[in-house]
Amino acid sequence: MGIKEKCKRSLAGNRITGGILEQFGNLSSLTSLDLEGNLLDGQIPASLGQLSKLQLLILSENNFDGKIPDSIANISSLTDIRLAYNNLSGQIPGEDDRRIAFGQLKRFAWRELQIATDSFNERNVLGQGGFGKVYKGVLPDGTKIAVKRLTDYESPGGEAAFLREVELISVAVHRNLLKLIGFCTTQTERLLVYPFMLNLSVACRLRDFKPGEPILDWPTRKRVAIGTARGLEYLHEHCNPKIIHRDVKAANVLLDEYFEPVVGDFGLAKLVDVQKTSVTTQVRGTMGHIAPEYLSTGKSSERTDVFGYGIMLLELVTGQRAIDFSRLEEEDDVLLLDHVRLISFVFKVKKLQREGQLGSIVDGNLNQNYDEEELEMIIQIALLCTSIT
Repeated sequence: MGIKEKCKRSLAGNRITGGILEQFGNLSSLTSLDLEGNLLDGQIPASLGQLSKLQLLILSENNFDGKIPDSIANISSLTDIRLAYNNLSGQIPGEDDRRIAFGQLKRFAWRELQIATDSFNERNVLGQGGFGKVYKGVLPDGTKIAVKRLTDYESPGGEAAFLREVELISVAVHRNLLKLIGFCTTQTERLLVYPFMLNLSVACRLRDFKPGEPILDWPTRKRVAIGTARGLEYLHEHCNPKIIHRDVKAANVLLDEYFEPVVGDFGLAKLVDVQKTSVTTQVRGTMGHIAPEYLSTGKSSERTDVFGYGIMLLELVTGQRAIDFSRLEEEDDVLLLDHVRLISFVFKVKKLQREGQLGSIVDGNLNQNYDEEELEMIIQIALLCTSIT
């Protein structure tokens, strides 16, 4: 890919393939480089650190991999850098660059978000969970957004801690993680602003799709399984400090316009618990997806997310909810009964696996259009993740 030297260069959203050549570092007059939303791959060349006049570097939403070059810290003129939605490892180098990454987030006024969501109208609710409600909104320029209105902010003086945690989330950049585009704080409220995901969540596409809407086919479900694993691996292994999701489920894996999966709500458990002690006393998550040891001790770890991921794989295979309360006849011992039902279901999966009848539990919406070897592999991974032997 050859590009002549100009002060500004924007080729965003053109589905361009290839990589960034080392020779880009010779474009000494370049002040802006925007390649967002293409299909570029390979590593980001260290030579970009030679661009002493560069102010804007936007490489998000591509397929770049490898480590973020340390040389980027040498660009003193850089005021905005965006690397989200790639397969990159590490963090933006240098404390000053961490400030820049945080600075790219827009600080919204509460009134802006009130107008965008039609005063947080219930008709605009996209979903609701343990962290609060999510509202669809539209900015004055027509940009569609999703606004998460967080709960559990009762302690005064929590804004500084909230901003520190928002910064932590903002520098977690990976193509399979939902990028944060802004936030809002008031004396009583904390709100996070994300891009609107056109195809909503995996849970919606598995169970709540309307007649005429496409179902999630097998290749897409496999892509969801792989992409979600990559996003969680990045949170666990490449973030410092590591981020534990604590609520991995199909409803928290979102789908963009190309049905690529992105993990949402990561870091929110830490955000809403920021005023609490290091040992979590309030278990956060969704029943049926919570690891038994987390439920009993209140202490979360990577294992918490691995268990939830295993249950999500079963959701992908069967199209069913982890827990179906409509089958309960009584309300006594609900939590224990739910857990027993879940274990019984997994044992049923293993029995069918031994008897070669896995197809009987596969989501009927697939119309038997799936790869049997891949199906068996995903179920085996789910069993390993949930440690049912």
